[in-house]
Amino acid sequence: MSMKIRLQNLGILKKAEFSLGDLTIICGANNTGKTYATYALFGFLWGWEASLEVEVPDQTIDALLKDGVTRIDVTPYAMRADNILRQGCQDYTRQLHRIFASTAGRFKDTTFQAEIESETISAVVGRAFEGRIRSAEDDLLSLSKAEGEEELVISLLMGKGETELPAEIVKDMISGHIIELLFGKFLPRPFIANTERTGAAIFRKELNFARNRLLEEMSRADRDIDPMDLLFKTYRDYPLPVRINVDFIRRIEDIAKEDSFLVKEHPRILNDFADIIGGEYIAESNDTIYFKPAKRAGRQQLKLTMDESSSAVRSLLDIGFYLRHVAAPGHLLMVDEPELNLHPENQRRIARLFARLVNVGIKVFVTTHSDYIVKELNTLIMLNHDRPHLKRIAKDNGYREAELIKSDQVKVYMAQEDLMPLEEGQKRRRRGHTLVAADIDPKFGIGAPSFDTTIDDMNRIQEDIVWGAE
Repeated sequence: MSMKIRLQNLGILKKAEFSLGDLTIICGANNTGKTYATYALFGFLWGWEASLEVEVPDQTIDALLKDGVTRIDVTPYAMRADNILRQGCQDYTRQLHRIFASTAGRFKDTTFQAEIESETISAVVGRAFEGRIRSAEDDLLSLSKAEGEEELVISLLMGKGETELPAEIVKDMISGHIIELLFGKFLPRPFIANTERTGAAIFRKELNFARNRLLEEMSRADRDIDPMDLLFKTYRDYPLPVRINVDFIRRIEDIAKEDSFLVKEHPRILNDFADIIGGEYIAESNDTIYFKPAKRAGRQQLKLTMDESSSAVRSLLDIGFYLRHVAAPGHLLMVDEPELNLHPENQRRIARLFARLVNVGIKVFVTTHSDYIVKELNTLIMLNHDRPHLKRIAKDNGYREAELIKSDQVKVYMAQEDLMPLEEGQKRRRRGHTLVAADIDPKFGIGAPSFDTTIDDMNRIQEDIVWGAE
């Protein structure tokens, strides 16, 4: 199963499409649409439950509230899954200006469409499902479907007369769980680390947007103040991925109270990450995050605040806490320019880390300008063959089997200007910005011409400098 995204008139992107692989990479020059594609995808995956809707018959709700149990055949919903997703994408497109903190008119001609490439009906009917709806104090409803069964069983968990649930609220809750049943296995939960992460790591205490704006406005005693209006006004000032990223960094002390599955099942991945940053992060109860460099013989053990730490340490802060405390199989880790502030050797190591995450069930989506990252992923693809000399090369150069990746797990796209398909009424193809799929060969790896051309130009110039006089 994979998901395909189609875009039209999104920022600088005239028309483009891309599929999500286990590892998805978008390369390209500056101002070619990489961030537009990334933010649009993140916004949809972050809130798809609110965009997608199904109708639950009133008589189903009446039977539940009267008898305490009811059944819903999920097959008709599964048969309409494509239409449900299409309508949800149309609704989402109308909200894109909120994702980008822009005006509604900016995206009036934009199209965003997601397609799930799978046998949705058989997948939905085939899988088991368990859900529970709770209030602050009690369990309200349970929903269950056995593997291979077509009926979703919904049970009222409260005794009759204990409380009265409005029928419309019950309908909305059941609708939400049907949406989860239809699409939950196909639409990954995203986490994003965007390019603003380094600054957020330093100024995280000062980045409570709503609080700062509220205090500023409340200081003006001669004005009538609507706190809720201020709250929503404040958060509209920043693109959704930036807000989510900053809120994550601000809540790190609470986030650090839980452990991800990597802690118990794949601790070596976390050790590899610690080697990249050269130490470990510590969140203390005094609302301060420290970086503790790895202890070395003859050196005093240090504990540095974020503003005392290197830019590389700051740029990987949110990724580090995500991996140790949040990551789960099926998640989508989105990283905008993972090479930010990293030495070339650590760019290679972060590429190997991404491959390891893919191999334990976490999907990865990155935008990058780094030839080192792309070339290292080439190496991981090219080494992933059962040939004696490749095993020797891998061993001699410290590559582990858990880092190797298959070519069919990887999708690479170049953001660039290219000829657009002919549209109705056109006689000539026009140029526009799009995403062009790169060739990925199991033997030779990823063909990324934008990098290769730049490197070839540099080599040519240096050869002219050295040999031109002769």
